[in-house]
Amino acid sequence: MPDERLPPGQYEANGWPALHFGEVPVADAATWRFRIHGAVRQQRILTLEEFRSLPTADIHADFHCVTKFSVFDNDWYGVRPAEVLSLVESDPAASHVMVEGMEGYTTNLPLGVFDDDDTVFAWQRNGENLTPEHGWPLRLVVPKRYAWKSVKWVSGLEILVGDRRGFWEERGYHNQADPWNEERYSYQETA
Repeated sequence: MPDERLPPGQYEANGWPALHFGEVPVADAATWRFRIHGAVRQQRILTLEEFRSLPTADIHADFHCVTKFSVFDNDWYGVRPAEVLSLVESDPAASHVMVEGMEGYTTNLPLGVFDDDDTVFAWQRNGENLTPEHGWPLRLVVPKRYAWKSVKWVSGLEILVGDRRGFWEERGYHNQADPWNEERYSYQETA
């Protein structure tokens, strides 16, 4: 009997593979900044210490990569998106966000997906700090989407009025990335 937690086309991985495009960026905790900008009344910039002083949450969730591996039972620790959004006054017409990573990586999400009950800006997994290969000093974790939406090395958040495609979405990955619907590539999108 198949595992009901395993999306179609996925297999349960042993361990936690580290996949990324390009080199692992070198982050300096002393100079790292998180910028919230876009469709907001006034942008906000946080240091790593300020970001980590926001109210925190523990999130238990599975993790699904578009390359077909899934990792079950992850315990993430960090800050929920609602805490970050509360720091700025967004345009009432805002509908999406663009999550920005170091080295120019981006991904787009509808606000409802971004601020879902199990989404978190994490710096720990299973009680240990993330390694640089897995996104230290901060990564977004979006369990209900394929892992390219779980941006590593997060450095900012742009609030959007309307949608705009991010790095992999511009290169042929599906805009929604729902693993339960196997939304891997844009040729699968409907009009």
